[in-house]
Amino acid sequence: MSASPSLAEGEPLGREAVAAALADVLLTPRDAAALEVHGRTDAAVLVPLFIAGDELHVVLTRRRDDMRRHAGEVSFPGGRADPEDADLPSTALREAHEEIGLPPAAVQLIGALQPTPTIATNYAVYPFVGLIEPGFAWEPSAGEVAEVLELPLGALRAGHGRRRMLRRGVPFRTDVYVVGETLVWGATARMLGDLLERVPAALTR
Repeated sequence: MSASPSLAEGEPLGREAVAAALADVLLTPRDAAALEVHGRTDAAVLVPLFIAGDELHVVLTRRRDDMRRHAGEVSFPGGRADPEDADLPSTALREAHEEIGLPPAAVQLIGALQPTPTIATNYAVYPFVGLIEPGFAWEPSAGEVAEVLELPLGALRAGHGRRRMLRRGVPFRTDVYVVGETLVWGATARMLGDLLERVPAALTR
């Protein structure tokens, strides 16, 4: 990443400089969509980022507790690709609109993360990163989303650890991110870990 005065320590973060810095370290949407990952069904998620308080924040959702799959879990807005979608980035933008009311026109798509498989649902999940404005009035889908979360990347980075989990009676240890009562694990934690490895430290103050 090339040096930028607006990313220097103690300086306010400018949106254009942030977009340029992230584009330098992310995959391009085209390159990410061309990668093959194990999974029977293609899916895409949007990783919405915004600047607030001179720090980069990420938007996640908490799924309803009565969902058949991944009940109560924290995830990025997204879902499986539909035949009507032009491409995988379009899937991510459509799903974010449906799940949290984020219009595609409000998203500046700047790159992508490494795609990752899900074990339980056998999806190949392609994450696409977009910048949005802060202070958005969320409209969560009543049938899917219990809560929309806005979390600082710095707090998520500080909340990284390993935890013993239990799934279908089988214990395992896995990477997690904990901020207050919010626990991120599984495929979402893997995508978040990829994001945090790429993001310059100046953006997670």
